[in-house]
Amino acid sequence: MLKIRQSRTSDEADIKKIHMTAFGDQGAEIAKLVTGLFKDSTAFPLLSLVAEDGNRLTGHILFTKVDIHPVENPVSARILAPLAILPGEQNMGIGQKLINEGLKVLKQSNVDLVFVLGHPEYYPKCGFEPAGEKGFAAPYPIPEENAPAWMVQQLNGDMIGKIKGTVKCARVLDQPEHWRE
Repeated sequence: MLKIRQSRTSDEADIKKIHMTAFGDQGAEIAKLVTGLFKDSTAFPLLSLVAEDGNRLTGHILFTKVDIHPVENPVSARILAPLAILPGEQNMGIGQKLINEGLKVLKQSNVDLVFVLGHPEYYPKCGFEPAGEKGFAAPYPIPEENAPAWMVQQLNGDMIGKIKGTVKCARVLDQPEHWRE
C-alpha cells in the first residue's frame, strides 16, 4: 500500500537513488542538487516527501523557499524542485499523489504561492498555471518556446494579479544550469 510521508535523514541514500535512476543522464546532477538543497539554509523552510510502498521508497518531491522581488510585503512562497519517481513506478499516479499531498501541507502551513519549472502538460493537472502570464519571472530567462513550463499555483490569499516580480530561489537552486532546457 502506497504511503506518502515526510522524509527522514535515514531516507537520503534512497532519495539520491530515486533521482539518479529517474533522471537518467541528468541523474547525478539532480541528486547533487537535492543533497545541496537539504544542506542549504536559504532553502528553509523546506518540505521533503517520499512515496513509500511497503519498505521501499518509490518517489520523492522537494519544495524549498523562494522570495519574490521586488515585493513590499513578504509573500510565503515555495518552488517544487525536483519531483522524481522510479522508472518502473511511473504513470501510476505516484507523482500526482506526492504533489497533491505537498500542496495540502503547504496550504495548511499558510504558504501563498508555489512555483514549478516542469512539463506544461503534466503540472496543470494539479492546478498550476503559466507564471509568466501572471507577472512572475523565473530566476533566469525562460526561452519563449518553453514559457508554458514556468508555472505557479496560488494556495492562500489573493496574490495573483496583485503582485509581480522575479522569483529568487535558494542559493543551490539559483544557478543558471538548473534553468536551461
